[in-house]
Amino acid sequence: MKRYIAVAGNIGAGKTSLVEFLVRRYKLKPFYEPNDENPYLKDFYKDMKAWAFHSQIYFLTHKFRLHRELERFPKTVIQDRTIYEDAEIFAKNLHRSRYINKRDYATYREMYETIRKDLTPPDIMIFLRCSVRTMRRRIKQRGRGMEQQIPTRYLRRLDSLYAEWINNYKLSPLIEIDSDRMDYVTDLVHRLDLLKAIEKIL
Repeated sequence: MKRYIAVAGNIGAGKTSLVEFLVRRYKLKPFYEPNDENPYLKDFYKDMKAWAFHSQIYFLTHKFRLHRELERFPKTVIQDRTIYEDAEIFAKNLHRSRYINKRDYATYREMYETIRKDLTPPDIMIFLRCSVRTMRRRIKQRGRGMEQQIPTRYLRRLDSLYAEWINNYKLSPLIEIDSDRMDYVTDLVHRLDLLKAIEKIL
């Protein structure tokens, strides 16, 4: 039976590594965040206030299209960051930080709420918890140019919103992983614990 697995977490929490591991383990179809395709992202990291709304509208539109694609795919799929995070974490943070004004944010939320009503929620949400210190180290190690300029305070605000969102998450069964400590790639015990938790739900 087809299943939809979602992997959520802050920048540098280890989402892509987990997705790639589960793809190899279960032969799943992965759906990745369209970061490299976003024509506003480079400008956004240089001037968040000028480009925040444009960038979030792009992500919302393309995440909706991606969600439709994974709904139509006939076999089990796994997604690296969901449309819910775009709205509940990133857009909300930019509004609270005054990078997106009240009028534009109201327009964004109206679009999101309209879209959300038509979405099929995940069968399981895997959330990666991670300290900001570890995030910064991983961001530096993977060397994506645009990410190197992300302020630590920005990561901390996102981390707070992630905690707020996941504590109220009700759409599907939830597995939380401490990605600071859990090494499911090289540690056999950690790997078996993770797989057992996923298979118990699915």
